[in-house]
Amino acid sequence: MRRMKWMLAAAVMLVAVTTAQAQCRFGVKGGVNIASVSFDRHVLDAENITGFHVGPMLEWNIPLLGLGIDGAVLYSQRGFGVRGESLRSDYIDVPVNAKFKFGLPLISPFLAAGPYASFRVSSDKSWDISGITDQVIRQVEAQSFAAGLNFTAGAEVMEAVQVGLTYSLGLTDNYKAFDRRNVNSYSGKPHTWMVSATVFF
Repeated sequence: MRRMKWMLAAAVMLVAVTTAQAQCRFGVKGGVNIASVSFDRHVLDAENITGFHVGPMLEWNIPLLGLGIDGAVLYSQRGFGVRGESLRSDYIDVPVNAKFKFGLPLISPFLAAGPYASFRVSSDKSWDISGITDQVIRQVEAQSFAAGLNFTAGAEVMEAVQVGLTYSLGLTDNYKAFDRRNVNSYSGKPHTWMVSATVFF
């Protein structure tokens, strides 16, 4: 019993020390999206489109351990293309990532991963594409909510700027495609590459 008390006391002290050493920083994140959609069957040749993302970011980290968490609220453009036409929606993305930094001088590489929630804020909910494609799909609908996972690799320069490449994997069916007979529907999940830069203040 006494050993358990000492272990508990040591754990509390460790948490207190690491919390005291933790640093919180505010920054602005922005960059380019390369987005598309994968449907559950090959019913539509979805093409990549480009967009952008921008918004505030907070980072909390423990310098000695290299561990941290970051979160952001980003205005982000995603969608897909069909024969040169862009079917684009605007979202508010809320990603939260666990992060590990390699403590090197001047340039510190990092890896990060975590979930995101996404809320559609503008653009039409439904697109009639019957006039621009001869495939079986006549209409696509965008859902109001999406969620998925982000995987990021990047580097921090002189503790001031972070540059990263993120793959965003959609886990929810963010799109519904309907055939010309309005009999069958097909689900589509977004996937996006994001090239980002974050400037900390």
